[in-house]
Amino acid sequence: RLLHNAAMAASRSAAWKEIYERYRNNGKATTQALVILARKLARVAFALMKNQDEYTSKGGKPAC
Repeated sequence: RLLHNAAMAASRSAAWKEIYERYRNNGKATTQALVILARKLARVAFALMKNQDEYTSKGGKPAC
């Protein structure tokens, strides 16, 4: 449930909206696209914790 809520918020952000829209344009339902996005967020969060790293956006700048 928490990952789903995070995916809903991320789907409106500049960093993740492009990914969400790509899946929607490929014919995925809204819920399917959100689940895909939630899984991606979980993988990113796990990798950041595992490597003790900070998230950087595509531009190479820290997100926060």
